[in-house]
Amino acid sequence: MGQKTHPLGFRIGIIHKHKSAWFTKPKKYSTFLQEDYLVRSHINKKFKSASIVDINIDKKGNQIEITIKTARPGIILSRLGSGVEELRQEITKKLKNKKQVRINIIEITDPDQEACLIAEFIVQQLEKRIAFRRVIRQAIQRAEKANIQGIKIQVSGRLNGAEIARNEWLREGRVPLQTLRADIQYSYKIAQTIYGILGIKVWIFKGEILKNTKIY
Repeated sequence: MGQKTHPLGFRIGIIHKHKSAWFTKPKKYSTFLQEDYLVRSHINKKFKSASIVDINIDKKGNQIEITIKTARPGIILSRLGSGVEELRQEITKKLKNKKQVRINIIEITDPDQEACLIAEFIVQQLEKRIAFRRVIRQAIQRAEKANIQGIKIQVSGRLNGAEIARNEWLREGRVPLQTLRADIQYSYKIAQTIYGILGIKVWIFKGEILKNTKIY
């Protein structure tokens, strides 16, 4: 069961919340969905090097509140501190409506605990043609120093330029994918190498969230 379902979608409503929070009539649902896609794609495209972990969108009436979790907030803020205002104006133009846009930036203090950033590190190393086994070991060592309880990394494709594509994975510690109270972080990235596309999957187990703990 844990192998056939998305680790994050599997836990929504139990230990995780939706990344977009809004209600609307069925006729406007597609419009709201397109707005969310435009916002996320624009931010990710503009700040590729900002190590963005998550983008949460909260819509209330005529207001749209966007929360960006990043390991490098300085790239978004820019040197003069005008980056947020510039981004707000760009999003307002793209949405083409009169809604007020608010942007909050949250800094990630320990990037080695984030599956998204670990996967991003692996992508960068593989695109530099470094051997995948060495890259996986380096990523696991970085995660272990951040005091996580378990990590699993899988790399798929023409590994090291081999003729036949295959899957290779390595796990350290516990990664209980079937346990609903387990705080599992998951990320999937693609590495564009000269010998083809490689798929990278990362699962990180941070511990168990019990009933008294707040859902985030």
